Amino acid sequence: MALPQIHHSSLQTTFTGTSQTNDGTTVNSFRGIPYATIPARFERSQLMQKFDEPAVDATRYGPRCPQMKIDVRHLLRIPEDIEIPEEDEDEFKCLNLEITCPPLHQSKGPLPVLIWIHGGSQVVTFCSAASGICDPTKLVADSIKYQKPMVFVSINYRLNIFAFGDGKEMNLALKDQRLGIEWVRKNIASFGGDPNNITLAGESAGGVYAHAHLVTGPPVKRAILASGSLYLSRPMPAARGKWMVNTLEAKVKELGQSSLREATVPILIQALGECNVNSMFLQEDSELQDWESRPEHVEEVMIGDTEYESVIWRNGIETHDVSTINAAFNLNPEWGPQLRKMYQVVPTRPTASKLGALDIIDDALYAMPVEVISDKLQANQKTAYKYVVDQPNPWQSSSRSHHAVDLLFLFGTMDLSHNPGAEGVGQDMRRRWASFVNGDAPWPEQKRYAYGPFGVCGEIDEGQFAGRRRIGHIKALREAGKDVFLPIVFALAAGKISLLN
Repeated sequence: MALPQIHHSSLQTTFTGTSQTNDGTTVNSFRGIPYATIPARFERSQLMQKFDEPAVDATRYGPRCPQMKIDVRHLLRIPEDIEIPEEDEDEFKCLNLEITCPPLHQSKGPLPVLIWIHGGSQVVTFCSAASGICDPTKLVADSIKYQKPMVFVSINYRLNIFAFGDGKEMNLALKDQRLGIEWVRKNIASFGGDPNNITLAGESAGGVYAHAHLVTGPPVKRAILASGSLYLSRPMPAARGKWMVNTLEAKVKELGQSSLREATVPILIQALGECNVNSMFLQEDSELQDWESRPEHVEEVMIGDTEYESVIWRNGIETHDVSTINAAFNLNPEWGPQLRKMYQVVPTRPTASKLGALDIIDDALYAMPVEVISDKLQANQKTAYKYVVDQPNPWQSSSRSHHAVDLLFLFGTMDLSHNPGAEGVGQDMRRRWASFVNGDAPWPEQKRYAYGPFGVCGEIDEGQFAGRRRIGHIKALREAGKDVFLPIVFALAAGKISLLN
């Protein structure tokens, strides 16, 4: 079978991609397409306007940003005999994207576009298409089968210190992604996509970035915030950013390099590891100022969480003694005692106290923001579709419905035939995502949708929701306000996150 080709007149080149067939449905993929260039380390990227060569090989995945090595099997419980391929890395060639789409001859008019921003605590690439875990082939193939076809674009961007910079230019990842979105608007029509019908989606840190684009960037039609928003990782003051830079600068000098800007890539990665930098953050600047009070530039949003988001702090919280956990709640004499009791933090009960610490992290950073963002959207006459993911890990149900487990269901790249319930949840999730991207209501707005447990999916009312999330606790946190709960959460969670739980 001949490889698919697309001639792009404005970019002055022809892209040669590859085709995959999923359950009899063929989709085309164009991989490793550069969307921007990086003139120098820590410098703002520049949009790719045209290609110097008349033909571009888009059959292979592009390199990702250099990063510390992690094994995603830990968190997702992927069986050890499933191979996860190594991915190429390149500091200056990592700004590339992948396009997965129906064959052009099958498309009836321009198709809606889903732009995907991956997660990874802003330091690593957690589950890319190249890893095989978040390959969108099945998602796009199923969208065709459901007669809700779409074009899927995933963006690689700078991470960790390469995105954080050394103080001159901040939030480079956000700026990279913005160029990726701009590239899609300018060029996706040649791949069958509608530049005026974009859904921006992300999971975890990808949700943080997607939310940031909603309050800072040009408007998009729709957005999907999966287990992440700016409330999960709030932009930090410049002073904290300077502290991070100074800490890493001192480390690279200790390792024999003159500066962050001049250090070799291996030394930068070593410095991140030795300084235990396992997550990063956006930095406050003019475009993120007062983000909480600014409207989201989007027509409708699908937003939700998994039942056990805080699992990524579990190992870290286990290192706390009970007195440390109690001390966090004592930071606020008015609300602290009430919240401490609500979350079962009792000085003589170590296990309950650690579980309570995980619960308040979960509620404050994930469950409560779903309600806050939805209420804000609705107050601004926007539409919010809320959901919960309660289907447990398909290989180890005792791990519960943990952070990022929804990636296994959504992309459906792993063999889940041993678990028909999990397989059914994935099919239902893909159908509803495709419907939403195509502008159809995935479920009635006044209802909430539940994926699982036990493979059962359906609409739930607020009474049923109260049996799945701590709505009384969430209400108390909202009433107390961020000045109360953020210091508690920060005291418990700072430096304790890990994707190897």
